[in-house]
Amino acid sequence: MRRRCLFLASRAAKERLLLARTSPAAKALSSAAVSTEHQTYDTLPPPAPSESTSSQAPSSATFAGGVELPLTSSLHIVKAESQPRWPVYRVIDTDGALVPGAMEPELSTELAMHMVTCMVRLRVMDHIFYNAQRQGRISFYMTSTGEEATQICSAAALSGGDTVFGQYREPGVLMWRGFSLQNFADQLFSNTDDLGRGRQMPVHYGSSKLNFQTISSPLATQIPQAVGAAYALKQQKLAQVVACYFGDGAASEGDFHAAMNFAATLECPVLFICRNNGYAISTPVEDQYRGDGIVSRAPGYGMAAIRVDGNDALAVFAATQEARRLALAENRPVLLELMTYRVGHHSTSDDWSRYRMTEEVKDWQSHNDPLRRLLAYLHAKGLCDADMEQAMRDTERLAVMAALEAAEKKGPPPLQSMFEDVYRDMPQHLLEQRAEMLAHVAKYPDKYPQGRGH
Repeated sequence: MRRRCLFLASRAAKERLLLARTSPAAKALSSAAVSTEHQTYDTLPPPAPSESTSSQAPSSATFAGGVELPLTSSLHIVKAESQPRWPVYRVIDTDGALVPGAMEPELSTELAMHMVTCMVRLRVMDHIFYNAQRQGRISFYMTSTGEEATQICSAAALSGGDTVFGQYREPGVLMWRGFSLQNFADQLFSNTDDLGRGRQMPVHYGSSKLNFQTISSPLATQIPQAVGAAYALKQQKLAQVVACYFGDGAASEGDFHAAMNFAATLECPVLFICRNNGYAISTPVEDQYRGDGIVSRAPGYGMAAIRVDGNDALAVFAATQEARRLALAENRPVLLELMTYRVGHHSTSDDWSRYRMTEEVKDWQSHNDPLRRLLAYLHAKGLCDADMEQAMRDTERLAVMAALEAAEKKGPPPLQSMFEDVYRDMPQHLLEQRAEMLAHVAKYPDKYPQGRGH
């Protein structure tokens, strides 16, 4: 009897399956599946009325996690390229004129002139230190030419108490906060006055006094670290944010994605400031991603975001200022994609002529230079003229040369300093190693002249 019941149940199930396969709805679904490559995929469709005969058919349903989502009976696959492009926020155009309808940020004359002075100083410093590397006076260097506004004008919108995690092209942030030309030069020579005591390669700056975490060579490691720091600020209820800088290439690293998700779910007051300069060393952006840049990733993480003309000093300042306000007011991360351009080599180990045309670089220099745009704006305001501009360049050039020459004359840090700054009380094994090293140096003084007196 039991076998008879199972047989009848199985036959009934097969009949229902056959009926479902031959129904008009099933045939329509099958037809759609076969011809999907001929469909036109547009943007996300609005919820369509259910084809159910019931007039009370639900328009939404609750899914895992308690998320209520709209329902649709339309089979519709969305292509990324059909979505609208994120706009670029701009205040002044490439000639330095105010864009129609744009609102000028509140900038005092003193603040505006300090911005342009720092941008001139950074460009002059880059030129001289780059040449010093080519002369063999320092081992390595990276310039910021073409990206000065992304650094200096974002830094101007931050509070001095905000912690900064940089990548390696943010010297302008440190410069804005008071890192002197001598500080920069001493670090490049790893001399006795180098704040890092000679333990880092050139351009890997850092300053605890200025709340700027020391640069780390491995790409993107600073991004999740910045989230942790921002979470700590939130727990302490401090009215501060963390600003984390990185390039478009770093956004391809796994650390970027993990950090974005942590920041969003933990609701951390952190600004993710991406300098999209078009190249990850020699890899152009078209070979890095297929989506709409970096900013388009923000909605997937549930994050606020804005895309900014990174060569527009006023736009960078205003956007960073507003992003900081939002991050503090709502305890949430904000992603800023600053569209800019790297005019120089990636570093002194790079040759940009191997992967881009000279005409491309010259076009950016002549039509979209951030310093030229800001100067044109200030000229129109009557705050600066050609003579003042030249005087600025001359003054900064002399100051950079003086810092370079002074740093070059200084000796290296004391040898025993390599054992310091890790433990408050040096453990026995390090005491023994230090004594062994000093005894070795004392035994061969002609081999270690820098060790005399230390």
